[in-house]
Order: sequence, then structure tokens, then C-alpha cells
Amino acid sequence: MQGQGATSAGPFGDDIEVQQGHLTVRNESALRSEKMDALVKQAVFGEGQAKDHANWMIWETAQSVGVRPASIHDLYAARGRGDVKGFTVPAMNVRGMSYDTARAIFRTAVRMKAGAFILEIARSEIAYTAQRPSEYVTVMLAAALREGFRGPVFIQGDHFQVNAKKFAADPTGEVAAVKQLALEAVTAGFYNIDVDTSTLVDIHLPTLDAQQELNYETAAEIAAYVRSIEPDGVTISIGGEIGEVGTQNSTVPELRAFMSGFVKALEKRSAGAVGLSKISVQTGTSHGGVVLPDGGIADVKLDLEALEALSQVGRDEFGMSGAVQHGASTLPANAFDNFPRIETAEIHLATNFQNILFEQMPAELRARIYKWLDENAKEERKSGDSDEQFYYKSRKKALGPFKKDLWGLPESEKAKFAAAYDKTFTFLFEQLRIGGTAEAVTRFVKAPVLRRRTSGGVTVEQAPDDPDAGE
Repeated sequence: MQGQGATSAGPFGDDIEVQQGHLTVRNESALRSEKMDALVKQAVFGEGQAKDHANWMIWETAQSVGVRPASIHDLYAARGRGDVKGFTVPAMNVRGMSYDTARAIFRTAVRMKAGAFILEIARSEIAYTAQRPSEYVTVMLAAALREGFRGPVFIQGDHFQVNAKKFAADPTGEVAAVKQLALEAVTAGFYNIDVDTSTLVDIHLPTLDAQQELNYETAAEIAAYVRSIEPDGVTISIGGEIGEVGTQNSTVPELRAFMSGFVKALEKRSAGAVGLSKISVQTGTSHGGVVLPDGGIADVKLDLEALEALSQVGRDEFGMSGAVQHGASTLPANAFDNFPRIETAEIHLATNFQNILFEQMPAELRARIYKWLDENAKEERKSGDSDEQFYYKSRKKALGPFKKDLWGLPESEKAKFAAAYDKTFTFLFEQLRIGGTAEAVTRFVKAPVLRRRTSGGVTVEQAPDDPDAGE
């Protein structure tokens, strides 16, 4: 029974005690029950104080049992030094049915003792999936708790990108918009931020430095701002990008031009600031792949030699973990074991998970979504597009409007998704060799306790019952 000064523990009853703003988990096994499903649903679809309280409860519960948003920076620094190697970190964009998808990721991680993986969402995805950073963090943490995962949780802002057209019209305003998103994300618990100013590269200028100058100067401005808003005890992992995905392949001289300029530009803005932990490059892929008229995906010629060389130079000359490969989700199955073999630091995966979502959903729901796209995304249909091409390219835009429908699918339908996702994540974790990486994460990453005293603010304090806090 809750005493004087206690507040509601939601569906958990006596399993969680909330007393004068302090949460204590009395029964950890209850976290792996349908009670968590009810709490996270309240956090996503509830209203007012009930919604805010559910979000606070999930954050505080996760902090209490050691499931804490963290930066992967120190693991990547260790890789730059050569202290760890032999695996490639998957950064997975969780767009639709996010709670169930993330549950499959954490379920696989627990079974395989994996710790080196990232959950991410891009600037564009935040909008069309209707998942603001605070909601995204809540859902990822709830999924981890539901599956019994323990350890740091790496949540990342993917492609916090400067829009080239908006930048040309109003550079100050567009950079300010990215900074504002970074502030929202860091406050929510994103301690990994990929700054993407590669849209500003101008390959028509006469020298590599000139081509990359606007890229590295703007990236340094945003990176300096991110450093200024870090919570105490957290060094945010910041990534840069030298070539926009889907354009021409990156080269080692381009990497050197960008990084040399970035290091100087960051030092000028924030003397002594920690730099980048990784660098995104282009070696032949594109986001979502190239869609054929029948809905299939064209073969990709991936330049593995260039990717290996870029990773090596990133480590040897600039102390980073190496190169990041975007647009890898739709590569053939036999491509993935190449990434750890050539010591690629990180790969980004998104579209194939979305494909599974649409393949597994009930036909009636898919038909409703496609009808909605016919009316609400018709401006995206290009002349000559087949229906298959149009729906494949545009259907991601329906994930926000149909979010509640997807969350509300019956458990019998969700079981089909679970089986498909379990198989997919198991394959990827095996191919990328991240099984057993929980040990390396524990060794190099120390996630401080970050208590939330209000629904909006985050303060750092060492929990008296947590001997590992702040190590």
C-alpha cells in the first residue's frame, strides 16, 4: 500500500513505489510483463499529466535498474586506439511499430549478449513517423525493460541534416533549426548525434578543401553547440559526413580535407573540445535502394576497398572508430559479413525493417494505407512510376498517420512480426559479429545516473544505492 506522499505507480501497483518524487522498483520481474505494455501505451497515446507521468516512470525505472541512455563515444575511442576490433555496430532506424520492433532488437541482444548496437531516428523520420525525441527514448527504454535487457542503451540522432535549399535561402535559420533539434534530442536522452552537413559540399570548386569548407565549417559550428549542451558526465558521440549518400563515392583525400578543416574549425570555436568519433562516407549505396518498376531493388556495387581505406585512415590519422556506411539495409545477405572483415565502424539499417513491416501487416491495413497514399502523397509520384515504385518510395510517409493502427494490431498479428524480426536481427547480429560485445561495452562505457525531477528537465546525480554510478 502506498503511504503518505506517494503518487501513482500506474499499472505496476506495489511492484513500483513512487514516494515524494523518488521511484523504487520493488519487483523487477514485473517489468517484463504486460504492465510495461500498458505503461508505454499511456506514455505514447495518453494525454496531459497521465502521459507525462508515464514517460517519467519509464525513464526513472530504467535509471533505477541500470538501463540508461549512453554515448558510444568511449567505445569508439577505444576502437580508434586499437583496444577493440572485429565487429561492426549496426545503427537501426526504428520507424514503425517501434515498441514491438525494439523489443525484437533487445530480445536478440539479450540472447546473444550483444551491447554494441544503436537505435536511431533521423530528422526527416521524426516528422513523418510522428515520433518526437522524448517519445522515441521512452519507447526504446520500455522495450529494453520489457525484454530484460541491462546495460547502456545507445540512442542516436541520425542525419541531423542541413537542408541545402533552406541553407541557401537562410543559412543562419537553417543551422539554428538543427541546433534546436539537437537540444530537444539531447534533453530527451539522445547522447549520439550524427551531424550531416554533407549537403553543402560543392564538387565544382577547384580544390578539395574548397569543396569541403562549407561542410566542415558548418559541422564544426553544430558540433561545438552539441558539446555545450552535454549533460555532466556524458561525452556525446558526434559523427560527421563527407559525402551525401547516393552521390559519388568518397575518397581518402576528401576525408583528409574534411577532417583537417574540421579539427581547426572546432578548435577555433571551442578550444580543447572533443572531436568526432566516426565519419560517414559514400561508397556506392543509396537510402532505400534503387527501386525497379516491379518493386524489386537494383543490385548495388559497393566499393569495399574504398570503405576499408577510409576506415583505416579515420583510425590511424584522426583517432576515430572508422567509417560509417549508410544505406546498407537493402544489400544482399552475403554482403554483411564484409563489414566486420574490413573493420567498418558502423552501418545504418532502415528500409528492410520497414519492408518487413509492410509485408507482414494484414492485407486490409496495407490496402487502407495505400489508398491514403494515393490521396495524400500523390505529389511524390513521378512520371513513369509504376504503382510498385510509388508505394515503395512513399509508404514511409504513412507511418505517422497510421501509428495507432499499427500499435493496436492484435497479438496474433504481432507474433508474425516478432518471428520475422527475430530472424532478421539474429542474422544481422551474427554477420556483423556483435554477439558478446556486451563485455566490451561494459568495459569502456560508463553511463551516469541521470535523474529526472520534472517531466522536462534532466539533472545528474549519483544514486546512493548505485555503487557504479559515475565511474
